[in-house]
Amino acid sequence: MNRKWPTWKILIAAGLGLLLAADIGLGVFVWQAFREGPETLRAQRGLLATQAKLLKADVKRGEQIRASLPQVGKDCDKFYESSFLNGASGYSQIDTDLAAIAAKAGVKTSGFSFKQDEVKGRGVTEITIRTGVEADYPSVIQFINGLERSKNFYLLDDLRLNSATPGNIRLELSLHSYFRT
Repeated sequence: MNRKWPTWKILIAAGLGLLLAADIGLGVFVWQAFREGPETLRAQRGLLATQAKLLKADVKRGEQIRASLPQVGKDCDKFYESSFLNGASGYSQIDTDLAAIAAKAGVKTSGFSFKQDEVKGRGVTEITIRTGVEADYPSVIQFINGLERSKNFYLLDDLRLNSATPGNIRLELSLHSYFRT
């Protein structure tokens, strides 16, 4: 029985030591809180209130985005169907559309060359279109504006000045479009 008595005392002493350490830690925490003063605490409360408002606004925006996802999917499908041409007839439609834009703008083109690249896993084929255009500056700007306003989807990837003559400029253009596959 003598052996168990010292172990029991050791456990109680360790427990009391832990309680004393916790009390000291709590005392230091309370002392720090009182030492900072009410102005500091008010400023911290204001900062926390501002952060809470920002977080609530973020949550609300996230909920709005989640609610709009079905409509975004429908809009993407609509864009895919209306802006990307069918691969079977796409080349002739692009050629006709670009020739009409050039004629309306009053620019001369050097013809159109096409390069096709498959985009894996996206359901589209990327088409690179290269052409040269020559006209005065306002006509070239009107041609570029026509590309932007076309019902077909064109990305102007590269525009380089090839040469200039009095009153006219010649540009080399690289465009991208996409076909549905």
